[in-house]
Amino acid sequence: MQTAFLIIQIILSIALISVILVQSSKGGLGTAFGGGGEFRTKRGAERILFRFTILLALLFFIISVVNLLIR
Repeated sequence: MQTAFLIIQIILSIALISVILVQSSKGGLGTAFGGGGEFRTKRGAERILFRFTILLALLFFIISVVNLLIR
């Protein structure tokens, strides 16, 4: 059981790193393709990536705590 949680934690960490690296550091996907630097809300793919990042971070945290409690 502990091995399964460890494997899930590794997969989540790789996915979280990948999603964070896909996001642009200066304003998101909009500015990556020539958009302006004005303040705006997240839309489309940028919004999906943002929410997916939060979901992965929460799952990683929960699995980490469960992994600690199992030991």
